[in-house]
Amino acid sequence: MAHYEVLEINQGTDVSVELHLVNVDNSIKDMTGHSVSAKLSTHYDAKDSDKITFLSLIANPATAGIVNLSLTNAVTAALNPKKRYVYDVEISHIDSDTNNTIVERVMEGLITITPSVTT
Repeated sequence: MAHYEVLEINQGTDVSVELHLVNVDNSIKDMTGHSVSAKLSTHYDAKDSDKITFLSLIANPATAGIVNLSLTNAVTAALNPKKRYVYDVEISHIDSDTNNTIVERVMEGLITITPSVTT
């Protein structure tokens, strides 16, 4: 089950979120061979063209279990503070036994936008 978190983004600012992933037994999740993807949208069933993609990177070393998500100030300036957004973060890897892609949602929730006078 994914961790649920409400995020607040200041409109017109650079945003960076650092996730420290752990396994069920609280050991650090080894992200070697994994990829990460994160998107936000005004609603869950939005078309892909209406979704905003976070820059999503696995930090070195991958064995530390750290994922970095970011949005530029130009992206957050375009977000509407009168709307609430939904987001999720998924990690994936290829199962070595079956050669199938395994996808796991690790985080999800709502995003609120704090308006900016300067932007």
